[in-house]
Amino acid sequence: MTAQEYDDRFETVYHLTSYDDRTRELSVVVPTIKDDPVSESATPVYRTAEWHEREAYDLVGIEYDDHPNLQRILLPETWQGHPLRTDYDQTQPQIASLREHANPLKDDVRQGDTMFLNIGPHHPSTHGVLHLKAVLDGEQVADIEPDIGYIHRCEEQMCQRGTYRHQIMPYPDRWDWGGAGLLNEWAYARVIEDLADIDVPEYAQLIRTMSAELSRILSHLLAIAMYALDVSGEFTAAFMYGFNDREGVQDLLESLTGQRMMFNYFRVGGVVWDIPEPREEFFENVRAFTNDLPQKIEEYHSLLTSNEVFQTRTVDTGQLPPDVAKQYGVTGPVARGSGIDYDLRRDDPYGYYDRLEWDVVTQDGCDNFARVLVRLREIEESAAIVEQCADLLEDWPNEERICQANVPRTLKPSGECYRAVEGAKGELGIYIRADGTETPARFKIRGPSFSNLSALPAMAEGEYVPDLVATLGSLDTIMGEVDR
Repeated sequence: MTAQEYDDRFETVYHLTSYDDRTRELSVVVPTIKDDPVSESATPVYRTAEWHEREAYDLVGIEYDDHPNLQRILLPETWQGHPLRTDYDQTQPQIASLREHANPLKDDVRQGDTMFLNIGPHHPSTHGVLHLKAVLDGEQVADIEPDIGYIHRCEEQMCQRGTYRHQIMPYPDRWDWGGAGLLNEWAYARVIEDLADIDVPEYAQLIRTMSAELSRILSHLLAIAMYALDVSGEFTAAFMYGFNDREGVQDLLESLTGQRMMFNYFRVGGVVWDIPEPREEFFENVRAFTNDLPQKIEEYHSLLTSNEVFQTRTVDTGQLPPDVAKQYGVTGPVARGSGIDYDLRRDDPYGYYDRLEWDVVTQDGCDNFARVLVRLREIEESAAIVEQCADLLEDWPNEERICQANVPRTLKPSGECYRAVEGAKGELGIYIRADGTETPARFKIRGPSFSNLSALPAMAEGEYVPDLVATLGSLDTIMGEVDR
């Protein structure tokens, strides 16, 4: 969902699609007056709209009738003004008060032994600066509210100030520092290339596909390693195994991109440069990693999925039925762990995916255990994609190794476009409204972790506190992607 301001009105744009048929897309534009912008809430129809509308209210100032909880979501409730409005006064003082003696349960009418518990924002189990407002009834979670915005860095506003050709591409890496930066870069590349009608050479598409899947493996290994630490305290085994295996992937990506974290390898129209020389050595290293991977995955199954303690902590906890997952707009491994057969690489093909042999991984368990199994199996599928890409790249004719399209020095597209890719956490989409200048008039990021995290209350309420930690970890949220 996107909210934006024009000279004479405000608009809310709902981008709708179908889990069953990704090619069914619809944008619903809801205009409202400039002086007192009020629209009808979509939350009664789509539960996932609740957080998106709160963000639109927080940053743009559009109010939504019949919204169940229209409060700020990224900024403190005491914040004055709406930062994305053209009339926002950046010089005004702001006071974020600390109500240190307030009783959050003063009006609680529930029966039982209730207690308010702050989890985070400075806590290792919250995976970054996330604050969970938990109400406990004994040892069970009676109510949980994720409090986000601690690492909000105005990424969308910064992209709106950057030029299309060169200045925006470095930002996507920073939305997910867990290793999925190349996938995020592809999201921006895809939307601007569609908007500016740029055809990417096949060779560059193949390199993108290989590097993106290496990036997915990098992210999933971190997710498994951190989850082992969350759930069973596996610091000396699974956690260290995960980081050791990540080093192998990072060596490959460093030799390809020159970076180990903020890759900045994609360019509008292709990639910045070709496979490093000597090519034979690079492909040999790629195959050495993928050949060793089945044994490594078997070790994770021995350490984790076959571990009785791990099973006790994850099986039948964090239940997320498919109908509830769809209401919250959940995507990625979290959705596929609930049996939802949805993957943009297949359902909305881009890159080289539709010409390779691979499978979409799903599990029907709908619990924390199922989400772990999905990520482990997806690592194997990604490795299969990487091997096929390496074979094709190695045999590609020299004269056809074109890394970039002929892109104009200055891009000034016009129109509106939403495009998404299958990021490590799910559907990562970007909406751009271009007004014929060098910079976007509106740049909106749909981070999958944002929608996935909004489903936490539906998954955790009624469970015990340790189950809450396990459920949160199974979402594999990254707060840079949530807050942006």
